[in-house]
Amino acid sequence: MSLPALSPVSGREGPQRSAQTLGRPPGAPAPAPVRPRPVELPPAHAALICVALPAFAISTDQGQLTGRGLEGFYRAGRRVLSRLHVRVAGREPVAVQARMVSADSARFVATVRLPTDGGPDPEIVVERIRHADGTERITLHSAAGRHLRLPLEVSFGTDLAEVGMVASGRAGPELSASVHDSGMRWSSADGHCVVTASPPPEDALASAGLLRWELDLPPGATRSVELRARPDGAGPIRGVGHGTTRSVAGARAVGDDSRVQPLLHRSVEDLQALLLRDSASPTDMYPAAGAPWRCGLAPAEALVAARMALPLGTRIAAGTLRTLARSQLGGPGPRAGMIPGPLRDAGPHLPPGCTGTEATLLFPVLLAEAWRWGLAAQEVEDLLPAAEKCLRWLRTAVGDGAFLPDAHPGGPARCEVQAYAHRAALLGADLLDAHGGRADTAALREWAARLRARFRAEFWVEDRAGGRPAAARLADGRPVSQLTAGAAHLLDTGLLGAGAQAPGLLDKVQTEQLARLLGGPAMDSGWGLRSLGAKEAAYNPFGHRGGAVRVQETAVAVAGLAAAGYEKEATSLLQGVLAAAESFGHRLPEMYAGEQRTDGATPLPHPAACRPAATAAAAGVHLLVGLAGIRPDAPTGTVTLRPVRSAPLGELGLTGLSVAGGPFSVRVSRLGLAMVEEAADGLQLGV
Repeated sequence: MSLPALSPVSGREGPQRSAQTLGRPPGAPAPAPVRPRPVELPPAHAALICVALPAFAISTDQGQLTGRGLEGFYRAGRRVLSRLHVRVAGREPVAVQARMVSADSARFVATVRLPTDGGPDPEIVVERIRHADGTERITLHSAAGRHLRLPLEVSFGTDLAEVGMVASGRAGPELSASVHDSGMRWSSADGHCVVTASPPPEDALASAGLLRWELDLPPGATRSVELRARPDGAGPIRGVGHGTTRSVAGARAVGDDSRVQPLLHRSVEDLQALLLRDSASPTDMYPAAGAPWRCGLAPAEALVAARMALPLGTRIAAGTLRTLARSQLGGPGPRAGMIPGPLRDAGPHLPPGCTGTEATLLFPVLLAEAWRWGLAAQEVEDLLPAAEKCLRWLRTAVGDGAFLPDAHPGGPARCEVQAYAHRAALLGADLLDAHGGRADTAALREWAARLRARFRAEFWVEDRAGGRPAAARLADGRPVSQLTAGAAHLLDTGLLGAGAQAPGLLDKVQTEQLARLLGGPAMDSGWGLRSLGAKEAAYNPFGHRGGAVRVQETAVAVAGLAAAGYEKEATSLLQGVLAAAESFGHRLPEMYAGEQRTDGATPLPHPAACRPAATAAAAGVHLLVGLAGIRPDAPTGTVTLRPVRSAPLGELGLTGLSVAGGPFSVRVSRLGLAMVEEAADGLQLGV
């Protein structure tokens, strides 16, 4: 979670990008981060959120849109319709069920008991199918034994407010409506909205924003009305991801565990729903951070999501990389080569950190791994200069030292940042060497070796329990000794050629101790990995970096532990997050409370979490694909399988993945043996 400063485009991260990364003269030192006044976000954990960016709809489980809170249809950060209220025969339908049908649609069912009926049984079922694109279909089903003629009334309203104004409670009053064609129209200085109806209403009352029909319902009959809310009277809103990544939608999971298919299906749907186009190049797509708060580009999180989604194909990765390459800072100056990013709260023990550092280090890693998964040679060549600039910035920022500190004077050197930097140096050097040695890759590898030696000695805090990696090292050398989920990134070393993992910052003994800590009760909540150990000072099960479970970090920990051979700890975290996913309808939120799991309990939702969120959706893919241990090397035409030998979910089959530009399917048996069932022509199984 970034510092909560809302904007209609990029949610909590929006305003800070210019203030913290772009508004400074070239070469000027970066100021110490200043924590802005937090914005209190209204709770959204119980809402049904239909997403097909740039559109989304937020509803309560009652189905009616009342104009209160966040309810409404949104397009490009503006609420185009806030009220859509249905009455049948002058009565309010009684809500009986609400559920998500897909990432972009929800179904609401209500009943109506007519006044002429003296019994308790309702005679009319009202079904509403609501889509993110502003379409709603209202259907009345009659179970009455007589012919009915019922009035259907739908009242509308809107404030045409930006999402930031809605979230802060400053949306303003509803606008006056006018009758327009077969519906209503609202106008303001900021935009317009038109609602049309099919069939056309029999009556329209502009002063109340009311449309009315008289519907004939013979016994057992069904009648429907379709409503369409459009900004500026435009045509249908088509989600960016709809129809553009069909190969992604083909991913399937089957196996002994019934949770795997709905998790993968919903994860893929949510990723597609969150895709946006780069206005500078509409063919390039990237994942927005999440809805409803962050429906815009958050560079670090877009890169993380694209990396975890590589088994679905390289198109999202390529679009994300090209989009961010266009934002890369030029020189001269110490920030030349950086990918700009806003500040992000780092929890109770550290000052906010700049996500631009994280994004700059993730860029060459994503390119290197996308190349291994099968990104086309020309696309790799086009992106190499940007990756080289990121690595040049890294060497400049480190200078003669071993650690990469925060940019502002006296800034700490964070544990996970050292892991990102080490991985970027090794994978970046590997990538550049394979494409003509464009930079001093030997210097990158030498620095990485120096970092490993210093990290093992200076970042490791000894204690009677066996020690732990420090969360950070202050400028004066003192460690910040708290145990955080950031340590899980030490296990995510990255993929080199021939299926090999890059070396890590910890030695064998330290890695074993870290595995024990991550799998212990202080960090493993039973629902996933806590962001801060339960025994640490300032632990808060709802703290987004102070104790809550962040799905992205849990997935990183599961994959890293499994790759390092600590399958028991990986399995416990995996089972926890799968159980949590089931309780959330398989749509994993950005985070949820790290309260300890007990028998019969369900995880507590975080009221400010994005759901869907790109990193959580991609983490669902990462968790399942990691069980098969797929390690591609498309440049050499090989793929290596390193499955989790204990087969914690029993038999598992994954189809519709993509390796080396072709379809890829794999099956892991109950004995932990992996078999390729479909692969691109010429792709060989590595040893």
